[in-house]
Amino acid sequence: MTAIQEKTLAARVRDDFPILHQKIHDKPLIYFDSAASSQKPKAVLDALCYYYEHDHGNVHRGAHTLSVRATDAYEEARNKVAKFVNATAREEIIFTRNASEAINLVAYSWGLTNLNPGDEIIISVMEHHSNIVPWQLIAQKTGAVIKYVQLTATEEFDLEHYQALLSNKTKLVSTVHVSNTLGCINPVEKIVELGHKYGAKVLIDACQSVPHMPIDVREIDSDWLVASGHKMCGPTGVGFLYGKKELLAEMPPFLGGGEMISEVFLDHFTWGELPHKFEAGTPAIAEAIALGAAVDYLTNIGMETIHAYEEELIAYLFKELAEIPTLRIYGPKPTVDGKGRAALAAFNVEGIHASDLSTLLDQEGIAIRSGHHCTQPLHRIFGASGSARASLYLYNTREEIDTFIAALKDTIDFFSSMME
Repeated sequence: MTAIQEKTLAARVRDDFPILHQKIHDKPLIYFDSAASSQKPKAVLDALCYYYEHDHGNVHRGAHTLSVRATDAYEEARNKVAKFVNATAREEIIFTRNASEAINLVAYSWGLTNLNPGDEIIISVMEHHSNIVPWQLIAQKTGAVIKYVQLTATEEFDLEHYQALLSNKTKLVSTVHVSNTLGCINPVEKIVELGHKYGAKVLIDACQSVPHMPIDVREIDSDWLVASGHKMCGPTGVGFLYGKKELLAEMPPFLGGGEMISEVFLDHFTWGELPHKFEAGTPAIAEAIALGAAVDYLTNIGMETIHAYEEELIAYLFKELAEIPTLRIYGPKPTVDGKGRAALAAFNVEGIHASDLSTLLDQEGIAIRSGHHCTQPLHRIFGASGSARASLYLYNTREEIDTFIAALKDTIDFFSSMME
């Protein structure tokens, strides 16, 4: 993609995002926090409003027109998500509140049923807390043992260490596709292939990949994959779990209540078919429908186009950040054309707390993240309490990067002068 194409893409999408056209502290908003949560295009906002203004009714339970419309729209959203990740069947998509709930669903449904004392769970030290804490809880309940894949010298997933950890005791591997702190893109196809050789099930946390690059669950071949709607131009409060149909069919329900049942008696119940078995109670109907609209939006642009665009942006961002000598970026460097890394950079500046950087940049209208990014174990490895993070998406531009770099340099100079 050329610079001219990039500008054309930026011009094409920015007007779709109403929130970007405002000022923060009298400065044009520059939103560099999409790894935490992306902004929403008008098509998604319109889908939310249209549902509540025209079609609101509870799904699956009514014969009246509004209920039928709501059900049709909700289930069509499932079809869209299934197609988006190339699932084999629509029943392989379970709507959840977010990726955290999706991981917990697998942990409590499959994990409690299948893990025993001495069984081993392999995760990596770069995982988001959502892919650590559920497995720690399950390990405490089952007696399973957690083992952690370490980092390479370039701060990436150590595939050799992973292979050394694998054994016949390995029952589950759960790892992130793209690290929300390191920005590395893990070789998930190889990770899955190796795990399956030992008979292990494999879960992929795709929160930072599904919004940014083409994802094909059949090619990855993981047993489960999770993502959050709010990171992929969709609303908050909805995410999804992909699972292989035969595996989901064997798993017991996670939550009990309405909707997930077949029949209920005073002394027992039978649960419903997929996917409803895992969707107890009234779901996030409007949010799921709006997630379907987000999928339409991303599909119409093209995930290959978005990925190529972000590669150019991250290459440019890294080139500019490299000119700041006191700055330390975590994770691998991208190639000169931006390949091999996601469009985010977590960093620290010597002698300056990340939260101070973020606060002063906010005064310039620039929104970046500061903190541990829900990767405290990883930050402890680096001897850092947290870091600053700039994360880019399809609506960001090189001009915004230029403004960010200038403001960052001014902020660093300001702190340097205060310490003199």
